[in-house]
Amino acid sequence: MERETITHYSAPTQVLHWLTAVLVLIAFIYGPGGSEERVYAAAGDFERQLHETLGLCVLALVVLRILWRALDKRPEPPPVARWMSLTAGLVQTALYVLLFAVPLTAIGGAWLEGHALSLLAGVELAPPLAESHALGARIAEVHTWLGDAILWLAGAHAAAGLFHHYALKDGVLRSMLPHRN
Repeated sequence: MERETITHYSAPTQVLHWLTAVLVLIAFIYGPGGSEERVYAAAGDFERQLHETLGLCVLALVVLRILWRALDKRPEPPPVARWMSLTAGLVQTALYVLLFAVPLTAIGGAWLEGHALSLLAGVELAPPLAESHALGARIAEVHTWLGDAILWLAGAHAAAGLFHHYALKDGVLRSMLPHRN
């Protein structure tokens, strides 16, 4: 009995992948950045609320992605040089780690600094942790570095997809795009 060859990721996998990418990019664009006084200034409430809402959505999506990944079938990767295969695995693992670490450091930093998470629609999640402002400020700084790192790594991931598509012509990028039968 011959096994069916899968050439594309499933529609739910594709939706989760591209939705995560878009939300990360928008959250990065609307990240208030700067000093604590600037981040929590009333003038920036909408941007901060949007950023924090998107961050929680990314966290929820990555949990769904991990759960779905455990159940879903994936296409076999094309034969490539060992270093490319190892690099792809490292980048994918690093992206998943960052997809957890970026929102978790934001949450931890804000709560330790004594700030509630302020989401759109007026939802606030009060800090359940005892305030430790200095630790919260350090964690918030790490959040900024990790936010930059995820954009750089996602950019490298996208560039690799384009390299596979245009130079190697091996179907890697097409496997993550909707296809017609």
